[in-house]
Amino acid sequence: MTTTATEDPQGRPARERVRAPGASGASEVSRAAGASGAPGAALAVLPGVLASALAWTDAHRTRFALPDDVLEPHTQVNATLKPLGELAQLGSTIRRTTAPGTPEHELAEDLVAYAWEQLHEGALLLELLRAEPFAAYPYEIYAAFAGYGLRHEGFEALARPLTATRAWAHTEQHANRQLGLVNSERRVGVVTHTDAGGVLSRTWLGGLSEPWMFEGPSGYALTHTVFHLTDWGRMPDRVPGKIDGYLRTWLPAWTDGCLESGQWDLTGELLAVAASLPGPAPAELLDAVWPVLADVQHPTGCVPETGEPVRHTAADPYPFIDCYHSTLVTAFAAALSLRSLRQTDARTDETTPGRERHTP
Repeated sequence: MTTTATEDPQGRPARERVRAPGASGASEVSRAAGASGAPGAALAVLPGVLASALAWTDAHRTRFALPDDVLEPHTQVNATLKPLGELAQLGSTIRRTTAPGTPEHELAEDLVAYAWEQLHEGALLLELLRAEPFAAYPYEIYAAFAGYGLRHEGFEALARPLTATRAWAHTEQHANRQLGLVNSERRVGVVTHTDAGGVLSRTWLGGLSEPWMFEGPSGYALTHTVFHLTDWGRMPDRVPGKIDGYLRTWLPAWTDGCLESGQWDLTGELLAVAASLPGPAPAELLDAVWPVLADVQHPTGCVPETGEPVRHTAADPYPFIDCYHSTLVTAFAAALSLRSLRQTDARTDETTPGRERHTP
């Protein structure tokens, strides 16, 4: 995902307001959150949410296919390469987070392979880099595959001198986007152009901003700061202690505001952040919110970005562009949440005196 700090997932200006918790106008589904926090509520719904979201993505994989004119200047990157890059990034994370041999693991692997085929095993990204040597997005898309183990020698041979230029080191961008570029460099295996700690300190999250200043753009900036910092949840220990404490304190209030506002995509990203923190999972938060998001999910598996969820049983209740991102995010957050909760349970089993541990 390459959403900027001032745009929504599709690259449009972010206009939706995130209500403060308790504001009027809450939908029925968000009001149900208070009754959904029983211990174990998240684990009860997460396997189904993950399987359903991945099944929808698989059924709609051809919608991620690149057009024949993808290299032409008039082609919209946000409607072509960006969705495919997100499929690769989140699919690779899901594959890494799920157990080998499970349907979710195998399906995520197949989706990443499909995305790589669409890019001609990296050759198309090489053409993009030749055409736009000043652009970071081909490199960031490539890094999603490189972190997975899929490499293209020609791309890396050209990228190596480009990423050593002064222009690359001084590209002007939001701090959370620069942190994403640092993480991409780590994934490809080159020397980073700047120190990640210094960039983190300039982000909305790194500055421990006043929590009541949270709104849509800062919310997406915050979530992506965590994703880039932790390599999409793979390295929770990279989250500094002060930021960990800040997030554990304020994620419940921010998530509640997103539920009341019907901001399902941002809700999913905040759940992924919660599941990317070091140490025990914030089980109370996950138990309260996941049943609500599960109720928003359509029977086909898709999840809308915003608004009242559709209840009819149409095969495609939302336009693809309005639900693909939030559906991928839901699957991504579900996989991370399952891992976090299960690791917490495993630690409890190992440290609780007299508790018998059962293994299947």
